[in-house]
Amino acid sequence: MDIAIIVEGKNDRSHLRRVLAEEVPIYCTYGTPGTNQLETLRKQVGHKQAYVFTDNDSSGKRIRGMLRDAFPDAEHLYTRKGYPGVEKTPEDYLIEQLEKAGLEAYIMYPSPDPAQHEKNDFRRS
Repeated sequence: MDIAIIVEGKNDRSHLRRVLAEEVPIYCTYGTPGTNQLETLRKQVGHKQAYVFTDNDSSGKRIRGMLRDAFPDAEHLYTRKGYPGVEKTPEDYLIEQLEKAGLEAYIMYPSPDPAQHEKNDFRRS
């Protein structure tokens, strides 16, 4: 499956990149996209399955609406209300949303934290 993810900005892309395989292209709207930016995104995404992951604020909702028109078959991923945006969403929640979308094959799961294991081992003794 060829996929592409569309986010609002480069900080969102950088944060999402931490949990996604390098082979998955992540494109940015760089704010509210105009006609030219939407056309550029259409060309970049091409025939890939698009996933839209925007912030859960008024700007993000407006951008999501524009992307819904430009990419009617896109899947939509959501951050939880209360997170300041995709870039500030905890990685475990990003992973949860990617899993809900069926993208497990592309997720870069974090390796277990050895310090956390030591804490847990200490509590058991």
